[in-house]
Amino acid sequence: MMKKTGAGIVKTEYFTFAEPPNEMKLSSGKRLGPVTLAYEKYGKLNKNKTNAILVLHALSGDAHAAGYYEEDKDPGWWDVMIGPGKALDTDKYFVLSSNVIGGCKGSTGPSSVDPKTGKPYALGFPIITIEDMVNAQTYLLDHLGIKKLLCVIGGSMGGMQALQWVASYPERIQCAIPVATAAKHSPQQIAFDEVGRQAVMADPAWNNGNYYDTKEKPEKGLAVARMVGHITYMSDKSMEEKFSRRMKEKDYSFSFTADFEVEGYLRYRGDNFVKRFDANSYLYLTKALDYFDLSGHRLIPKGKNIGVRFLVIAFKSDWLYPSYQSQDIVRQLKASGVDATYCEINSTYGHDAFLLEAEEETRLIKHFLSKTFHGYDVARAYEI
Repeated sequence: MMKKTGAGIVKTEYFTFAEPPNEMKLSSGKRLGPVTLAYEKYGKLNKNKTNAILVLHALSGDAHAAGYYEEDKDPGWWDVMIGPGKALDTDKYFVLSSNVIGGCKGSTGPSSVDPKTGKPYALGFPIITIEDMVNAQTYLLDHLGIKKLLCVIGGSMGGMQALQWVASYPERIQCAIPVATAAKHSPQQIAFDEVGRQAVMADPAWNNGNYYDTKEKPEKGLAVARMVGHITYMSDKSMEEKFSRRMKEKDYSFSFTADFEVEGYLRYRGDNFVKRFDANSYLYLTKALDYFDLSGHRLIPKGKNIGVRFLVIAFKSDWLYPSYQSQDIVRQLKASGVDATYCEINSTYGHDAFLLEAEEETRLIKHFLSKTFHGYDVARAYEI
């Protein structure tokens, strides 16, 4: 059996809140409850509860950010960044990761059972926003007795959640590290999401969202959506280096089979994705991405002073969330008098770089967190 290092063996926990009649109010005005969040913990919360870091996942992520399950050989999706001595050093920090509402990996979403009907919500699940995701996370923090986070950090959709934390609860965080993200989706980003949604909904097996009790699932549509998405996660250079025009066989097949390695790779990615993700969740989460907008003074209201420090990280080859969008965030922060540092990493991996450029990210994040934690802990000790 392979040796499981880093965060070690972990387990997913579950917290349920917003029990009727005290249901959670959503951005749409609708209410949702009860609500369950799946979450994982790494490291230990210190006596003063000043060392908590909330890790926020991207579109296809979940609560399993680090470590291994007892029966599993694959680590969590950001295991390279979380654990003893890593960027989010669990010898120093208490790291928390939860699956967002609307998801399909343990948190309440469209595949969950609606207690009013005894059947999956399907499209009866209310539309949710990034703000709703963050509001749900506050219930979990209250449950764990954490009044203030040292840091919120995440890439892509996780970066949007980090920004929303600042907009909604600046008094509850010391610093924020949004990575490879944007304050709002561009028309192009909305367009890619819409293509993915249409691919899912065009699958006859989608059945207007009512496929949970049927034999056929909208696997083909979801696989195509994932294939389109995965193209945007890579860069032209990374695809050239990984695949070029290499063939699977010596000659063309003169058919519509996967002649090129890149075709086979995309099909493999699509087929694997449908085994672990719910098609309706894909619709809901991409819609939440498109609705997100903290541009202008929505992030930091005009005239408002906040004490949150920022480290904004972007990647040169990321064309899904290009660096100019991160620069726009920094300009917005600087104009509001916020302490913000911008770092652009010269990577060829495209948007996937936030999952792969561990060495450079670790160097930046370790230094930033150390300075923030030292100042925060000393202040809290003096206060106490």
